[in-house]
Amino acid sequence: MLAELGYLSLLLATAFSLLQGTLPWLGLRLASPTLLGSARPLALLNAALLAAALVLLGICFAEDDFTLIYVAQHANSALPLGFKLAATWGGHEGSMLFFVFALALWGALVALVSKRVDPLILARVLAIMGLIVGLLGLYTLLFSSPFDRSFPGPLEGRDLNPMLQDIGLIIHPPLLYLGYVGFAVNFAFAMAALHSGRLDGAVAHWSRPWALGSWVFLTAGIALGSWWAYYELGWGGWWFWDPVENASLLPWLLGTALLHALIVCEQRGAYGHAVLLLSIFTFSLSLLGTFVVRSGVLTSVHAFAVDPDRGLTLLLLLGLLLTTALTLFALRADTRAPYARFGLRSKEGLLGAAILLLVVACASVLLGTFYPMVFQSLHLGSLSVGAPYFNTIFVPLALALMMLMTQIPRLRWQRLVKTSRLNTLLPPLFGLLGGGLLSLCYREQGPLGWGGILANMIALWLLASLLLSFPFRTGLTHPARLGSLLAHLGVAVCALGIAQVSHFSQEGGAVLSPEHPYRLGAYEFRYEGSEPLLGPNYTAERITLSVHKGEKEVARLMPERRHYSVRTMNMNEPGIQWGLFGDLYVVLGEKMGPDAYAMRLHYKPLVRWIWFGGLLMMAGGALRLLGRRAMLPHPAASTNQVAPHTPAPLHSSREPS
Repeated sequence: MLAELGYLSLLLATAFSLLQGTLPWLGLRLASPTLLGSARPLALLNAALLAAALVLLGICFAEDDFTLIYVAQHANSALPLGFKLAATWGGHEGSMLFFVFALALWGALVALVSKRVDPLILARVLAIMGLIVGLLGLYTLLFSSPFDRSFPGPLEGRDLNPMLQDIGLIIHPPLLYLGYVGFAVNFAFAMAALHSGRLDGAVAHWSRPWALGSWVFLTAGIALGSWWAYYELGWGGWWFWDPVENASLLPWLLGTALLHALIVCEQRGAYGHAVLLLSIFTFSLSLLGTFVVRSGVLTSVHAFAVDPDRGLTLLLLLGLLLTTALTLFALRADTRAPYARFGLRSKEGLLGAAILLLVVACASVLLGTFYPMVFQSLHLGSLSVGAPYFNTIFVPLALALMMLMTQIPRLRWQRLVKTSRLNTLLPPLFGLLGGGLLSLCYREQGPLGWGGILANMIALWLLASLLLSFPFRTGLTHPARLGSLLAHLGVAVCALGIAQVSHFSQEGGAVLSPEHPYRLGAYEFRYEGSEPLLGPNYTAERITLSVHKGEKEVARLMPERRHYSVRTMNMNEPGIQWGLFGDLYVVLGEKMGPDAYAMRLHYKPLVRWIWFGGLLMMAGGALRLLGRRAMLPHPAASTNQVAPHTPAPLHSSREPS
């Protein structure tokens, strides 16, 4: 009964979403305030119905209703309750339901907090959101319903993939999906601006908070996914340039570019076309990531790898949205130059260069991710593009972007301001000396690479530039200014962590026994014993290692090897000693004798700084969001009002200031 109610909720939400996507257009044509205003209650109703469907599916998991095919494939009666509930979005069908719910949730938020937005723009935005929810709802109903039954159901479920039986499954996918689909709001604002013939500072002002909120969620999802891969997969890495990892990075790169283009468009009336195209392609890349995870066309440990036919349907939906959007852009975007004028050595110019670098970086990752698939689909053979390609192309672009960021303190509209000689010379000097000294700390590990030294220097230069120029006396009480500082500091801190882990990590393999300890750098690992464990749905063997630095014991590590009997899968749980300046990391291998085990041992310097930098970026974005009165009317909101039947040319209404 619960499953049938959930299916009915999904069916009604899809129907009402299509109404939400249709009635406002009729209202625009008929000049009917009633039809125009219908989008708001329909958006709230759709979010409530999809939330009900998601909750009902979660209850079916909690009650072990194995007559539901989806529950039987992703749960087991011995599975802990938290993982049962998280399994709601742990497979293809449930994750699609959550994806559609997240879209409806963003639409409901737009309806709730955008009451001061121009009603004609808002009606178009909600109508476009409704159409997207309706189309993906239809896809879920026809191809990926999690409410399909099979009678009689099995006595036991197949169990959740052991790789997903972690707290990361509870938090990571919702954050990632909320970040993905949040850019649908910016897509809708771009389409509304094109349809109305209006893109001025007010529309950019209304659109910018949604880009910022989506960016914060997507940053959180990517950072948490990186942390999850680090401590769960047992390979000691935090980023593998995996196709699914890249699928989340692509919209993040374009979303970052979109945020900065919106700033210039709002304040100076420039980069309007960039805002439109970035809004279109950022959301398109979010849908492309959804296709990658579910199509099975790319191999990944993160992918659902289901029926390619369902992936093809998603690809057709993506093609429909992208073709429609680009056609509207070609027909309605004005090609006249913007009113704002500026030189290259200005805030507008440097932000434009940063946007260009982000777009090029995104294009390079996109090419490396999908070129092998296209190459194979043309029957030209198989081709593999791995980390060397991405590191060779992406890293120089990232370093160049950080070099631009060192000029943030000098940025002003139309020009770069002069700074004191101390503030001009001290940051690069600090970066040069600090980066060199930091790199020398690892000289005992072997030859120092220029890549790591250069990354350290630029990252410390950026840190010094930001901190020396920040007005701590007044800036700490200004949330937006403080948020900007934290977000850019997060980039520098994250880059420092990446540089140390990539260039100065230590790794070794050995068979450890009571008689044979192993030395890795300054640390000696000693085998202390083993013990069996019985988990809720697995058995395990746990090894205890003591780690000594000199004569002092500095850590105890307890890696495990688990066996999940239902799925008949083995999983390694690494033993990790977290530290501010580095992690000790051990992965348990095969048993080589009565008290002897093969192990892989790592020392990862500053690895936690990667996720600390991510936290700083998230906190900075959240402060920026809280620090602006995002939904109040912009000074330009009263200008350029456009009648439904007489769209004005698409250009900026702001004069240079």
